Amino acid sequence: SGPALSVDAQSDVHPISPDIYGMNFAGEDLATELKLPVRRWGGNSTTRYNWQIDAFNTASDWYFENVPDPNDNIAALPDGSASDKFVEQDRRTGTKTILTMPLIGWTANRRLGDHPYDCGFKVSKYGAQQSVDPWDGDCGNGMIDSTTPITGNDPLDASTPITSTFVISWIDHLIARYGMAAQGGVQFYNLDNEPMLWNSTQRDVHPQPTTYDELRDRTDQYAAAIKQTDPSAQTLGPVLWGWCAYFFSAQDGCSAGSDYAAHDSTYFVPWYLQQMKAYEQAHGVRILDYLDLHDYPQADNVSLSPAGDATTQALRLRSTRSLWDPTYVDESWIGQAGFEGGIVRLIPRMRDWVSANYTGTKLAITEYNWGALGDINGAVAQADVLGIFGREGLDLATLWDPPTSTQPVAYAFRMYLNYDGAHHAFGDVSVHAASADQDQIAIYAAKRTSDNALTLMINNKSLTQTLTSTLSLSGFDPALSAPAYQYSAANLNVIVRLPDQSLGPSGFTASFPASSITLFVIPPGVPRDQHVYLPLVLK
Repeated sequence: SGPALSVDAQSDVHPISPDIYGMNFAGEDLATELKLPVRRWGGNSTTRYNWQIDAFNTASDWYFENVPDPNDNIAALPDGSASDKFVEQDRRTGTKTILTMPLIGWTANRRLGDHPYDCGFKVSKYGAQQSVDPWDGDCGNGMIDSTTPITGNDPLDASTPITSTFVISWIDHLIARYGMAAQGGVQFYNLDNEPMLWNSTQRDVHPQPTTYDELRDRTDQYAAAIKQTDPSAQTLGPVLWGWCAYFFSAQDGCSAGSDYAAHDSTYFVPWYLQQMKAYEQAHGVRILDYLDLHDYPQADNVSLSPAGDATTQALRLRSTRSLWDPTYVDESWIGQAGFEGGIVRLIPRMRDWVSANYTGTKLAITEYNWGALGDINGAVAQADVLGIFGREGLDLATLWDPPTSTQPVAYAFRMYLNYDGAHHAFGDVSVHAASADQDQIAIYAAKRTSDNALTLMINNKSLTQTLTSTLSLSGFDPALSAPAYQYSAANLNVIVRLPDQSLGPSGFTASFPASSITLFVIPPGVPRDQHVYLPLVLK
């Protein structure tokens, strides 16, 4: 027996933003098939991307190297750069674009055709290092040994300083090619990427930890430049990496230090929102549209990892509760540290911060990843995450490290965006749905405004058991039966059309295989006053 399920179609009613179903760097075929709503150009390498010469600095991800796009028509640059191609794919697929704009004040200084590339820590200049690029032995990782970084390097080795003029020129270029945001051009701009990690990821140019004031001042300068250049575009910040950065600056690390104390002992995100509100009050311009935080579950071997053993798979499915549950103590160092009781409840926490400090700011998570992209376990977790995003009122989300079109996590997105191959989708108006045991079966419900259908997404999170549950339905007059669709371990290559589910006026009972995602599309019934009654003729 599975837990009791219930749906009330007239309670907790609110729109679901289509932008919660986004990805970073999704391929064109998958974006086309899903009608992907939004796609992000982000990550560490975008912090110092130079749009003029089409070169990235790979930062600590790969030896701080300036790497050009090898497919460029160099004579045509900056036209036809990698960022231009990114926007053009989105225009072909009808997808909104998020581009990362640099706030760090540096960009890649030049491009070379092939190895050896310019890099931040040349062995020939700074001596032997812990690790070097296997394809370019003169580029090191900037570490003398595992704990000793090289200090005092010259940031001009691979980078050149920039100001907000660099960003203004880039947006002018994008407007000239694609129009302003209101005309179908680039819709969103990220205010850099994970700035509270710059002293590690970008340490060849920013070795000092980022402080409260520095990030506020850089945001004021660069976000104002974005809004001045394209007032119809929207900005997302502060794009923080995770738990510690929500509360404290890089200078303080992960505890209340001098920077925290110097700012009235206020956590960083609430303080940042207060500063953004103060800017609008002083200048009459909103320079922050979305509060954007990154979220990678911190439990061992969950995020960015294979499925793992049964213990890890069960942990992966439980850990989605960190997005919402006020009773869930995080099963990682976050919970062990005890700060905030070890309770993340990320989306309600974001909503509370906005409500208290800068109303009208939307909520975004532009990087997250629950792992196991190639396994049914990851697909069930992803389906759970997308259901939570819709129920909890998140406004925008983009999955980091997107799946290929054949991986199971891609099918989790299909269940919401294109379950039948004809672009029919989960509903766009969330309604109340509850499970007596969310760790066994999770349920999400939404009405679809195009045809008034009630859609139910039901995830059996049990790894081994088929569960049979009774669902009670209220606030909706259903038809006699409903089409049903299922993705499960029984067939990882297709969403299976099940026999129609028979419905009673107040619900139904159904069985759900272990590790499965099931969608019911319940048509509205004919209102009683529209039934046609035929006379009974006796012979």
